Amino acid sequence: MTVPPRRRAALGAALVATLMAAGCGGSGSDDGTITLDLGLFGTFGFEEAGLYDEYMEMHPEIRIQEESVERSADYYRALQTRLAAGSGLADIQGIEIGFVADVVANHADAFVDFAARDNADEILGHYYDWKVEGSTTADGRVVGLGTDAGPEAMCFRRDLFEQAGLPTDRAELAQLWSTWEGYLELGRQYEASPTKPEGSAFLDSPASVFSAAVYQGQTAYDDEDGNPIPESSDGVATAWQHASAAAGEGMTANLIQFGDEWNSAFANGAFATISCPAWMLGYITGQAGDEGEGRWDVAPLPGGAGNWGGSWLGVTESSEHKEEAIALVEWLTAPEQQVRMFTEEQHFPSSQQAAEDPEVATATSEYFSGAPVGQIFGSSAAALRFTPIGPYDTQIQEAFTNALSTVAEGTGPDDAFQAALDEIEQVVGG
Repeated sequence: MTVPPRRRAALGAALVATLMAAGCGGSGSDDGTITLDLGLFGTFGFEEAGLYDEYMEMHPEIRIQEESVERSADYYRALQTRLAAGSGLADIQGIEIGFVADVVANHADAFVDFAARDNADEILGHYYDWKVEGSTTADGRVVGLGTDAGPEAMCFRRDLFEQAGLPTDRAELAQLWSTWEGYLELGRQYEASPTKPEGSAFLDSPASVFSAAVYQGQTAYDDEDGNPIPESSDGVATAWQHASAAAGEGMTANLIQFGDEWNSAFANGAFATISCPAWMLGYITGQAGDEGEGRWDVAPLPGGAGNWGGSWLGVTESSEHKEEAIALVEWLTAPEQQVRMFTEEQHFPSSQQAAEDPEVATATSEYFSGAPVGQIFGSSAAALRFTPIGPYDTQIQEAFTNALSTVAEGTGPDDAFQAALDEIEQVVGG
């Protein structure tokens, strides 16, 4: 899993520097072995799934060394320093969706072009098109091979729905909230129910609606050239309309996502729904614990398909063992390994071939009330299309979600929207 929510704790700047300093490219040894360094962040899961050990057994001349920083923001600040200096890079560097646009636009020459490989059709052809597009430059260079993806659904508490008198059948809910308007109408029913659990809200945060709905537009935060267009984007306008309605009408617990209070709320019943990319299943399981089993369920996302999260592996041009590093990346991201990463680590494939494998496509989750998670997330992934990504997307989204919290506290939606735009202008206008 390669998105901010998977981080367990922040590392200090000194530790970040130490870890990145260790990733200075692979080396050889007196016994002829080659060490390949991977500079990663969060929990990619390769080591946990046993992939490194398996690869080293197949290739006894290779030693794999992973150095991982918990927070992707800390990792990328250090990586940017290395890229600017042109030195100190690992053989293989993780590239997260939040900063892939910067790599594509400004640092593509530092990475191997997978589109130029003789086997490009084989190593790129099994992916969803939108995954390859995300790591492709304007002139057709492909800077990395995809690992996981974050197709979205809606997770909900069956027990809280039952107490509030709402339906719990997934197919029925999929129809009732096929649109965000339908979802909000269910939210109004939940909030008005005299039997709803005391102290609970329909959803965790207005960010839950906004962050999912914004990518369902023709544009999200950027135009086709990657230029920020938050004021004119149809995705932003629609997402704000729905999210500000949820916030203003008091349907949300107004929790700060990934904060301590939010983490505790998974177990204490503070909210009944949350938009959830595939990796969120593991997060919920960890936060809600054994007592949450059978209480949670999964249904399709309102409004259509959505994606949140996902990463790529890039091989650096400065690597002393470039061909060996390329071979490792190709193997780690091959469909067979992506299937294993789903079945063993719950990382949904960015490979369409892997997502259509029966082990993924027919997967169900006992914890989530037997939900057909392979089918639900696979349908979302298959329906996705590429939405332009820009280098300021993370900051833009944060500005809007922070502004939505003020709407929940009583600020008018128009004033909050303008405040977000003013904050965004300071970031992108520099």
